[in-house]
Amino acid sequence: MQHFLPNGQSLEIRNAKPEDATAMLSYFRQLTKETGFLLFTLREAAELSVESEKDYILSFLDDKKDLLLVAMAEGKLVGSITIKQPGLWKQAHLGQLGIGILHSYWNMGIGRRLITAGIRWAEQHKDMEIIHLSVFSNNERAIQLYRNFGFAEYGRMPQGVRHQDGSYGDTILMSKRIKNL
Repeated sequence: MQHFLPNGQSLEIRNAKPEDATAMLSYFRQLTKETGFLLFTLREAAELSVESEKDYILSFLDDKKDLLLVAMAEGKLVGSITIKQPGLWKQAHLGQLGIGILHSYWNMGIGRRLITAGIRWAEQHKDMEIIHLSVFSNNERAIQLYRNFGFAEYGRMPQGVRHQDGSYGDTILMSKRIKNL
């Protein structure tokens, strides 16, 4: 899908390809530097390799029940979204969402476009009925974005995340039904 950003750059949202592995690794490491809202730390991201990123991308291409989209602004990888379905039959109706956007591209509508694309894909998925996610309780911007898409809080994990400074924060669990019963 082709879009235009407020800064005039063109934005393409597409499936990740194996040749994106180097860009994906660089993007992910940059994300871990810019935000504390990811579960991965910078140290953990540094342990990843181009080969492991390529394997990660291939895992999505080999398995049609999972989605990995990238947002490319003028050819630069600036965001991504995943929706992963559990391998167990009893949870095959669920998809877990993960999303990230480089800080310099916040407030440009990329998150909204990625979530829209992810929901559209999930609506066409034969088994998926509910998309769920977890978000740090102090990530108010993301929580509001998810609420705007109809995600509702269904629980909290007190002290579900330990921050770099050693303090703890709650994790909010949110979900959205995408198909009627």
